[in-house]
Amino acid sequence: MDQRKQAQVLECRRVYSGKLLEIDLERLRLPNGAETTLEIIRHPGAAAVVPLRPDGTVVMIRQYRSAAGGYIFEIPAGKLDPGEGPETCAHRELQEEVGLRTGKLHPLGPIHTTPGFTDERIWLYVATDLAPVPQMLEEDEVIEVVEMSLHEALEKVVNGDITDSKTICGLLRTDQERRAGRL
Repeated sequence: MDQRKQAQVLECRRVYSGKLLEIDLERLRLPNGAETTLEIIRHPGAAAVVPLRPDGTVVMIRQYRSAAGGYIFEIPAGKLDPGEGPETCAHRELQEEVGLRTGKLHPLGPIHTTPGFTDERIWLYVATDLAPVPQMLEEDEVIEVVEMSLHEALEKVVNGDITDSKTICGLLRTDQERRAGRL
């Protein structure tokens, strides 16, 4: 079987359209010839940023997430607004959620969050040369700003205190970039 062959969409029907996402039912012919119907969550994409101080401290948030059952540690992140690029979104979310402006944004690349059922991609960044600005939380955001060393954050990943996938990826990639001398 040719691994580069793509699926053929035979039929697509939008079954839900909301403020944050849309859900499509797609009938497909897969690259192996089999036909199936999939539920696909369509998401506009997002950006997430690891705010990194010169001493290796990361600025994170502890945010209430109902779907996760309570408070979780995260890096600042948010969905792309219509027509907004990931870099602009990263700058905006950094200010809104933690009250920081960045002098330099280092791209870490995109990740697919859960490709089994959604097309969501999150572009990851590291922010350096940080300066305080007014925090501008949205009405539905319950956030506490938390600072810790990158080493401590990575320990929280290992011991299961940090479970958010974008945060884990962002912290690991930040550590890689620091060790390689690119930050």
